[in-house]
Amino acid sequence: MPDCGLASWKGIGAPPPLHSGSVEAHAVRILVVEDDKKVAGFIRQGLQQESHAVDVALDGETGIYHADNFEYDLVILDLMLPRVSGLEVLRHIRARNAQVPVLILTAKSDLQDKITGLDSGADDYLSKPFAYAELSARVRALLRRATKEDVKLRLADLEMDTVARVVKRGGQRIDLKPKEYALLEFLLRNAQCAVTRTMIVEHVWDIHFDSVSNVVDVHINWLRNKIDKGFSPPLIHTLRGVGYILTDTPT
Repeated sequence: MPDCGLASWKGIGAPPPLHSGSVEAHAVRILVVEDDKKVAGFIRQGLQQESHAVDVALDGETGIYHADNFEYDLVILDLMLPRVSGLEVLRHIRARNAQVPVLILTAKSDLQDKITGLDSGADDYLSKPFAYAELSARVRALLRRATKEDVKLRLADLEMDTVARVVKRGGQRIDLKPKEYALLEFLLRNAQCAVTRTMIVEHVWDIHFDSVSNVVDVHINWLRNKIDKGFSPPLIHTLRGVGYILTDTPT
């Protein structure tokens, strides 16, 4: 659980503090740098069905732009890209961000290509053609390695199994849509801490999110109806002028 100074907050007085450091992510935001639109779309669809937010760049130059201007939890990178090669993109990412996991996904399957990619800073290497199930498993492994994530997240009687992708409250299974699941995972990983709408958007939605819409509030309401309705105490709370907090001790 993040340490954001909320242990003694009782829901009165000043709003609880926001994170002073980095927000604990997962809901995951992934950058796919792939010039084949069909392959990129196939990967994006699969990852979105697993509740991830996905941005796609169709050339190396755009990939560098996204990597420089947005925060990602994982990069899936082709090597044979127009404008700027995949290796150049990889070296640029590593020069600016040594932490983000990078998975190379390419038709270049020679041993020397794999060695060069891994030596240039990639964390994993998968050759095309590939099975999506294997790509998904490698993505999960890289994210676990990067975050040392807990398999099960809990607050009060609410529990999320991030491997089985099962959510229960009071032992009762709750069915969530992919975006609801991603939103709840983000709130659970930042339980007892105030999070703003901007923080939520940055980790749960992709770059096509309409910032003037009320989609975050709508999804929060949907989640409340599934997580809080019929259970006690309510866990999702609105902080006026701040955002939201997931806590079992608001009063």
